[in-house]
Amino acid sequence: MSLSSLRALAWPASQSLARPTTFCQAPTAMRFASQISRKQNRLAATYYRGGTSRAIFFNKDDLPADPTAWNSIFLNSIGSPDRYGRQLDGLGGGISSLSKVCVVGKSTEPGADVDYTFVSLGINNTNVDYSSNCGNMSAAVGPYAVDTGLISTFKKATEATVRIFNTNTKKIIEAAFPVVEGEAEAYGDYAIDGVDGTASKVTLRFLNPAGSRTGKLLPTGNVVDEIEGIFVTLIDAGNPCCFVPAKQLGVDGTLTPQEIDAHHTLKEQLEKMRGQAAVRMGLAETADNVPGSVPKIAIISAPTDGSTDSIIVRAMSVGQPHKAVPVTVALAAAAAAELPETVIHGLVSRRNGSELVIHHASGQLAVAADFDSSGDLKSCTVFRTARRLMEGQVFWK
Repeated sequence: MSLSSLRALAWPASQSLARPTTFCQAPTAMRFASQISRKQNRLAATYYRGGTSRAIFFNKDDLPADPTAWNSIFLNSIGSPDRYGRQLDGLGGGISSLSKVCVVGKSTEPGADVDYTFVSLGINNTNVDYSSNCGNMSAAVGPYAVDTGLISTFKKATEATVRIFNTNTKKIIEAAFPVVEGEAEAYGDYAIDGVDGTASKVTLRFLNPAGSRTGKLLPTGNVVDEIEGIFVTLIDAGNPCCFVPAKQLGVDGTLTPQEIDAHHTLKEQLEKMRGQAAVRMGLAETADNVPGSVPKIAIISAPTDGSTDSIIVRAMSVGQPHKAVPVTVALAAAAAAELPETVIHGLVSRRNGSELVIHHASGQLAVAADFDSSGDLKSCTVFRTARRLMEGQVFWK
């Protein structure tokens, strides 16, 4: 049989051979072409460690002018949501201290050099939380501003002091650190527990940190409140916090993060208390509508060595036991230690402005709270380290 006869059997004479070929194959070809031409979005970004956390940094000028367009960029860049909880498709690390974004730009605020917005991102969900600041990442904001040229006044300096306006809390933070050849000095001999090795010291002074979200140091007006039959202190310094004595919870204050995770009721109990604390502090209308990052909640206990200038703290962060301690929790603890009758004050004996040592799951952190003669919280000071890890472009879909 001839080829023309075969063609006649296969297709009516009124149809050309090209038609079925086009009909069957064009969608596939178009699909492949579409996939090939769909490039990922890209955006200038820098990756920093600040204290015991890491975050992606964006210059505000590089982001869309409409902030409502930011969330999808942040979530995809960090790798959320991830039902496996690992954020493998982004730059996150599967824990709250590694699921963060910082936005920095030149400040329009009088007396500030840069504006800084902190964003906490959910891991297995699409939560994007602007409700609090991160004290650890605050340590990297000044170095970022100098390293990227947002501030050019320190090109020939050996020390820099950057005044940072945190948009989350509407508070000023002063960051002081050494500079070498126009960049934040990375080398140094200062070590912080929770981070291996040493680096140059970043001194952070949180100015007038009281009432960061509530407008008051003691949002309820009480030094002690009762929640679920347990006496707690609700305080707002750096971030709103709820401090809960380990004894009243019936647990050991030295529990490790793994032991807290494994406890059959503790996390649920703390989250329930956190929800009620949020309502008491005016942060939420109901306990079911509470921001993930505030208020912070932490278990506190007396040190096992009998010292009177330190406490043990086990903090929760976005539902997870923190592997060290959020800096803002440390600030709040130092402030509470100065106020008579708080649940922390009875555990320590110290004078105004002296250091309080926080024993956390990875070691220690020293912090000082300074009250003026009228009893107002003037500042809190803490020492951290920070380092630029990467700069370039982040890709997002």
